[in-house]
Amino acid sequence: MGFRPDSVRGAGPGQIDYRLARRSVLAEYRKGRLARHEVCDAHPELARAARECGEPSSLKCPICEEVNVVLVSYVFGPRLPAFGRCITSKKELTAIAKRSGEFSCYVVEVCPACSWNHLARTFVLSAGRGRVSAR
Repeated sequence: MGFRPDSVRGAGPGQIDYRLARRSVLAEYRKGRLARHEVCDAHPELARAARECGEPSSLKCPICEEVNVVLVSYVFGPRLPAFGRCITSKKELTAIAKRSGEFSCYVVEVCPACSWNHLARTFVLSAGRGRVSAR
């Protein structure tokens, strides 16, 4: 019996889920091996994107446990700025997916209160795939 990436629940073709890495970081923080300033270090621009155009989630922040984290998506690819493009809506993501070329999408969870941030998942957008993965 072989291992196939698509056999992992929640991971579609070309999608990487970072839940295990997240769990590891949180375990290290709770054991006292990482300080709060080491895990709550969102770049000011990422924090701004979280406040202004992040997608609300139902997940409580694992650090401050005060507010829910928001999801911020960035897309990188041909004819986009070198620093990527922050996605503000599903419509915008769909429009980029229809362009020619292959695009990489990164979804980051961010706490607007304490600046916790962690890469949640990545996936590939391309017109040839015929669908857009959900944020």
